[in-house]
Parts: sequence; structure tokens; C-alpha cells
Amino acid sequence: MPKIVRPVDCQPARALWFDRKKYVTINFMVQKSKDLQVDIQENKMILSCKSEEDVNIYNEIYFYDRVQIHDSRERQYDRTINVILRKIKENVAWPRLTKDPAKPSWLSVDFDNWRDWEQEEEEGMAEYGEYMDMLKDMTKKGEPPAMDDLDDLDFSTTVVSCSLAEMKLESNGKKEKVTGFNVTLKDTILFPEGGGQPDDRGTIGGVPVLRVMRQRAEAVHFVDSALEVGSTVQLKVDWERRFDHMQQHSGQHLITALADHIFGYKTTSWELGRQRSTIELDTSTMNPGEVEAIESAVNEKIRAGIPVTVKLLSLDDPTVQQVRSRGLPDDHVGPIRIIDIEGVDANMCCGTHVSNLRHLQVIKILGTEKGKKNKINLIFLAGNRVLKYAEKSYSTERSLTALLKTGADDHVQAVEKLQNTVKGLQKSNLNLLRDMAVLIAHNFKNDPNRGKLFCLHRKDGDNEFMNIIANEISTEDTIVFLTVGEEKGPGLFLLAGPVDVVDKFGSRVAELLKGKGAGKKGRFQGKANCMGYRAEVEALLQEHSCSL
Repeated sequence: MPKIVRPVDCQPARALWFDRKKYVTINFMVQKSKDLQVDIQENKMILSCKSEEDVNIYNEIYFYDRVQIHDSRERQYDRTINVILRKIKENVAWPRLTKDPAKPSWLSVDFDNWRDWEQEEEEGMAEYGEYMDMLKDMTKKGEPPAMDDLDDLDFSTTVVSCSLAEMKLESNGKKEKVTGFNVTLKDTILFPEGGGQPDDRGTIGGVPVLRVMRQRAEAVHFVDSALEVGSTVQLKVDWERRFDHMQQHSGQHLITALADHIFGYKTTSWELGRQRSTIELDTSTMNPGEVEAIESAVNEKIRAGIPVTVKLLSLDDPTVQQVRSRGLPDDHVGPIRIIDIEGVDANMCCGTHVSNLRHLQVIKILGTEKGKKNKINLIFLAGNRVLKYAEKSYSTERSLTALLKTGADDHVQAVEKLQNTVKGLQKSNLNLLRDMAVLIAHNFKNDPNRGKLFCLHRKDGDNEFMNIIANEISTEDTIVFLTVGEEKGPGLFLLAGPVDVVDKFGSRVAELLKGKGAGKKGRFQGKANCMGYRAEVEALLQEHSCSL
């Protein structure tokens, strides 16, 4: 904590603020200072600077309620600080801001200056518009906050083209061809897939965007309804999906940088998956101690709250040669985009990122697995995915505790004990089935009224069960038809008997059971997809057995 003093020449400064349904904007007018720092936290904002005498000055402004730090921003000018705060609770008016009276006052809040969002005036809307202009220029902080859910302000753009198109989209785990329209816009806030990061989702004029693709410098939006060329439309981004991708992508940059810095392991590729993300490292082995060291290092950087900034450089800028890169795509056009984690890593990247490592919350490395060409895949979760993983794991732990009647520490031992019990029961069951198969065959052979056809179906059983019965029954003058499995579902079948009979009816039996099989030396057996057709098979074989 810096030394807290109040310089004699430091006059109180005025703060103008404007309350909105979902946002609060503040304009601090301060005296000229150097090393100005703004730290936006969930319940307060910390401002600090140095005076002309190089004395640290510190102040805390407490919010009326909590804010979403990943969707709040500030912009610093020579004598002003512009801030926009995203409320956690929407549609709740903020009647005040407060500051800690124990701290020296190098700025003050004018409590008579706030405006009620329920009675907005033209003057207030004009002032708010200035903040929106400020946000559009905030390139130093990465992607601007999502403004799509404001009641009277969306990102507006113009439809440049709209053409009929087809695309394969995944539905219920399968890819299906979908007819829709490819739309290009004058500008877009929706990220097209690239750099290992999936594309955004959102809407254009209320029409859902199903995919966003990059074609050279253009983003092509695939939608299911046509949009009028030349019309003005509002874009909205699926912020939950966007922020998740930001956390995973920035997390990958951080892990990649520290794995290289600590152990010299280079990243050769990465994948942002739906459930977890994977980084391919150019090493054939990686021990648990190294994984633990990387995880500890990345979380230390997160706790340090290191800024993440975006820089746009020309291709011939000498700085470009000093940043990490796997090369530019062949169709690249325009400036080079650099993601800079202050003091940690600078890397060419087209993806979306957080503006500060603290927005990652936490990173959990789940482990490693063997990759391609003697490489290691490191599996990780970042941010909200870690919280969801912990919640799911805890729910599973509670369910297992209830089922196993043991504490969480004894779950593995309890499951191992159950597995050994099940293996013993399965072995006993197989022995019983074998004995039963022999008994079934002997009962048939000892029946003086037996015919030339023996048919049997059991729900439980396997190929060995059926073959034992067929071996025990003389099939030189008897036809044996056996099935095991669910009554009308899939299962196994066996047809045994005289060679000429099996050769004649084997394929027909498989066809009737909607399955397939193979025959050899008086036996034809295979898989059946529907036991419901056994009656037709038995009727066919009964008719032929009469001629034996």
C-alpha cells in the first residue's frame, strides 16, 4: 500500500456521473498528474497517482452495488478519467456513490449531479453519447464492453450483401446440410473463427447468426433468413459465449508463455473445445511436478492483475520481429495485431481476450496426455469453466457419498471393492450359465417326444452359452436355433444343423432378424438387430425340419 498523504497543492476535483438502467458512467476531472492508476473492482474503484513531488496519492470510491468487472472500462486523458460500469443488478437505480472519509480527498463526488434513468433528459443523453464515443476508441484495453443489451443503443451497421448459401451444421451430434444466407456487413462485432478460437454467436436485426467465417478481410455471417441489402441493422453478441472464449484464449496465451519461459516447451498448436481446451507442447514427456509448477505460475500472474493490451503494428515495424508467432495466414491483409500481457508475453493473435489477467479468475490444468509425433497435450480450464467443473465435481461427490455410504476420501476404495464383487459375481454367473447350457441340452436329448427342431431364447447369455448347447445336441439330424438378448431389441443368434440346411437358411435367418453373420461347417451365427422376428424364423425352420 503506498504512503497515503494529502499534498497541500492538491485541490478537490469534481466527479460527474450519470446513472443508466444497466450502466453507470463517471467523469472524474482531476488536476494534472503522472502515473495515474485506475483499478475497477466488484464493489469499489481505487484511484492512485503521484503528485509533482512524486508523492503517492490514494483514493477509494465505493459503489452503490456490485459491478461486472469484465464489462467495465476506463479511459484516461490529460486531466480527466472516463469510466463506464456495468451493473450486476439491472434496472436498479444507483442513488449515490461514496468515498472512504478516512482517505485523503484529491477528488470529490457531487451528489447533486446524478440523473435518474427513469426521467432522462436530452442533455443527459448527449452526455451519455460522449461516453459511447469514448468506448469505441478504447483500443488499448482490447475488446470494448458488450453494449448490445442497452435499451436504446445497439451496434448499428449496414448490410452490404446477402446471398443464398448452404452449410453443414452440427445438430444432435450429426452434421446436416442447412440452407440459409451468407451476409456481409459494413462493420461487425461478431468474431469469425480463427487462431484456434471458435466463432461468435449473436443476432443481426433479430435474426440468429449460425456461423461466422473469415474470407480474407471480410467476416461472412451465415443466417437462416434473408436480410435486405442496404438496410441498417443492429448487432448483438452472445456475451456468455464470447467471454468464455476470451477466458480460454487468454489462458492459453498465459500457459504457453510460462511453459516456454520455465521449461522451454514450445506450443505447436491448441484447441478451444466445448468442455475443455488443449495445448500441444513440443516435448515427449512431462512429469506431474512440471504441470504443478506451470499451474502455480499462471495463477500467480492472475492474482497479480497484469494488464492485457492490444497493439496494431504495420508489417514492417521492427517490433513485429520480437513477438511470438507461428506465422501469418497466406491471405492476411492489414495491420498486425499483437496481444501483449505486460511483462509476460507478446504474441500475434486475431482472437478476443480479457483486458486484465484477473478476469481469468483461475486456471486449472487437468493433466496431460500423449499427443501426435512425440508431443504432449496439456488439458486445462480457465475462469467460469473451473467454477462449473468444481460445482459438477461436488455434485458427483455428494451423489457418490449417498450411494456408497462412505465419505469422499473413501470413494475410490469403495468402488474398487464393488468392482471386485461384481467380477466375482460375473464369474459365478458364467459358470452357472455353462452348467445350465449342458442341462438344457441333456433335457432335450432325453425327451422321447423331441422333434427335429430345438429353439430357445434367453435374455441373458452369450456365444459360449449357445455353442455349448449346440455341441451337446447332435446336429447331424437336428436343427438348433438359439438367440440371446432383449425380447425385441438387439442380440446374438446361432443356427446349427445339417450342413446343407445351414447353407440354405443361414443368410435367410440373418435377413429376417435384420442382422448379419457368417457360417462354417454346419453353423451360422452373428448379430441380430431385432428379436421380434424370431417367430418367422422358427416357422420357416419348423416347416423344413419335417422333411428331415
